[in-house]
Amino acid sequence: MTAERMEWSSVRRRSMLAGVVSAVGGAVAAGGGSARASGRPLGLGDYRLVNLAHVNDPDRTNVYPGDPEFTLTTVTTVPEHGFYLQYVSQGEHTGTHWGAPAHFNADQPHADELDPEDLFLPAVRVDVRERAARDADYEVTVQDLQRWEKRHGRIPREAAVVLWTGWQDRWGTPAFYNFDEHGQMHQPGFSPAAVEWLVSTGRLGRRGALGTDTFSPERALDAEYRVSKLLYREHRISLEILTNLDQLPEQGAHVLVGGVVNRRGSGSPASVYAFVPRR
Repeated sequence: MTAERMEWSSVRRRSMLAGVVSAVGGAVAAGGGSARASGRPLGLGDYRLVNLAHVNDPDRTNVYPGDPEFTLTTVTTVPEHGFYLQYVSQGEHTGTHWGAPAHFNADQPHADELDPEDLFLPAVRVDVRERAARDADYEVTVQDLQRWEKRHGRIPREAAVVLWTGWQDRWGTPAFYNFDEHGQMHQPGFSPAAVEWLVSTGRLGRRGALGTDTFSPERALDAEYRVSKLLYREHRISLEILTNLDQLPEQGAHVLVGGVVNRRGSGSPASVYAFVPRR
């Protein structure tokens, strides 16, 4: 790449990021958030970026049982070929990833049929670490979410509702699977009733997301994936195997979801960034 092209690429990236920040600021202002209390326009310095994705490393990645093996193979090296390149072999839901509506509902959009706005959402974090530590099969209830709202305010419309279960600390170890002696996996998640409430009240809306630091938004005991089937309608997505949720505030942030958009994709290994207002 020439110096001129590198400079143009840098300018373009800064311009795109500024556009995203402007959109975040508009959304915060429309929602009555405090980030614009001074009345001045928001700039890049008003936010800190938090990476919510694990490094895509086959030596540490816990692969969901039955999913394809994850491998990275060096194809070329700088000393031998003049450039460095790896070949990646993995499923679309390996590591930190997002799931498209078509993942569980055949009549709903694939990854390439979503809009950019479907991947940019206001975010809230629901801390269930204590309950999950006591009961690895815990299901978040409607009452849990209503208690959260009494403390932190109403969940924004078309939000990403993210569970912080504490499973991010188990990543890269057998404890992430949490198998019992019969080979049954145990992880917490949303209850179907809680998701029905989020959908019916518009808190998820036509677009929105459920997020978690576990494999799936439902608890691992749910072999029917009832929560996922309910979530993946319209343009709603999942954000799974997130990390750094200790740096995501209870409310006020936005998440931007990236990744490869495959033709008729069921989702993608993801880069997920939170735009967190500086208080």
